[in-house]
Amino acid sequence: MTSYRIVDCRTDVIDPAEVIVDNASSPEDAALKALGEVLVRSGRKSDLRVRVYFQHPGQVMSMVRLYAKAADRPV
Repeated sequence: MTSYRIVDCRTDVIDPAEVIVDNASSPEDAALKALGEVLVRSGRKSDLRVRVYFQHPGQVMSMVRLYAKAADRPV
């Protein structure tokens, strides 16, 4: 089973919190379960929300950056 470690990357967070999610099908699903927010894999640097670390059995550690959707950006 793959565990996902979600690290909050919001700029207003001084000491980023980490959340471990075990029962997710993808980094996006893990972020949704941890934060209750739908995030995407591409976006502006200012929209960066989390980094998700995971390791599939027999493979090296991977990291995915997830961003807030442009439509969800405050005006």
